[in-house]
Amino acid sequence: MGYNIDLKELSVRESEKVEWKENGDDKDVVKSIVKTISAFANDIANVGGGYVVCGAKETKDEFGFQKVVYTGLSADKLKEIEGKVLAHCRDYVSPSLSPLVQEMDNPEDKATKILVFIVIASPRAHTYRDGETSNYYVRTGKETRAARNGILTQLLTSKQEIPPFDRRANPNVGETDIDIFLFRDCMTEMKLLQPSKPLEDYFSDKEQIAEFVPPLLAKQSIDNTCCLRNFALFLFGKKAAITRNFPYAYTVLSIYRGVDRSKSTAERYELTGSIVEQAKRAIELLNLQVYTAFDKTSGKPNQVKYPVRALQESLINAIVHRDYEICDPVRITVFSDRIEIKSPGSLHWGVDKEKFLAGKASAKWRNQSFAYLFNKLQLAQAEGQGIPTIIRTMQEEGCPAPVFEIETESLTCILPAHPRHRLIREIQES
Repeated sequence: MGYNIDLKELSVRESEKVEWKENGDDKDVVKSIVKTISAFANDIANVGGGYVVCGAKETKDEFGFQKVVYTGLSADKLKEIEGKVLAHCRDYVSPSLSPLVQEMDNPEDKATKILVFIVIASPRAHTYRDGETSNYYVRTGKETRAARNGILTQLLTSKQEIPPFDRRANPNVGETDIDIFLFRDCMTEMKLLQPSKPLEDYFSDKEQIAEFVPPLLAKQSIDNTCCLRNFALFLFGKKAAITRNFPYAYTVLSIYRGVDRSKSTAERYELTGSIVEQAKRAIELLNLQVYTAFDKTSGKPNQVKYPVRALQESLINAIVHRDYEICDPVRITVFSDRIEIKSPGSLHWGVDKEKFLAGKASAKWRNQSFAYLFNKLQLAQAEGQGIPTIIRTMQEEGCPAPVFEIETESLTCILPAHPRHRLIREIQES
């Protein structure tokens, strides 16, 4: 069976989807090919799979741009590589893989062929066994590498091998770690509390407190005792229990007088406790930055420095959608000309970067329970509205557009101050 593959098109594809190999009969090269095949099947980049092309190599032209040279494979060499790779996929990958294979004419030498392994994204997470160790492999840019730490968790979560972080049972905390007064107040505020029902009845492994939210407790398989799920700890847990289990689950707010960190901080706050308490206190502190500059010559004499909605949405996004397995707090930094809100954890793997930056991305949850309950607390909007709201309110207020810096382990939202406030600051400095 033939597949509609265009080598010229593959040569300009993004590197997450194509790997070029000049040969493939050497044992180490076979290992490298199969690791890449398992990485394409794991599909952490959510691109649908990928291609391993044997009989071609990447070089650069005289201008330094990428160029593919088709060295080709003889008939015997092609069959040898195909057999070794397929056997390796069967014997050393778990669950085993069977990539599709296609032989193609070499566009530069009719006496040889090009061998292409076509890998379709798998619903499972696959490991590759190398000696006594097994690793999950993922594709990062042009590299195939073993998944570690947050990337491994992301892979296993996306393949539903483990529950999402917020729904995961935490064996280190139990019912006694719930702050009953905080739970009662939050449930009342969310209008989820039934007056006739004792609070203790909600502390169950079967009773859901709201739609789309699992029970607060989960049974451990070893001794059948109950422990809290992470979302219950983070929203309703005692401060000591949260700090003990997740020492980086707090928010830092720093205020600088100038436009950089060269001057000492004027104020610094470390906000701890439940993420609801952190969010409410941070909103109070950020609202102090929303002061008004008056200009009677303008058509809009009263001009706030930042839109309240933009600040709140940026903050809630940072707290609700952060990766709580990264050892870093949420950092809010206030400068004289901007506010930066840095959230640990990069963009959710299911979100298109370009659509996200344009405010048009489909909603994806890292922590669905957090998002749903924050919406019930009226601290967050309905799904997918946060980024468009930030962009729209900044534009309506006449502020410069927000900037989103997406890095491998963090996402920072930068909200520039309204130009009138920058002008006032410059006049004061001069």
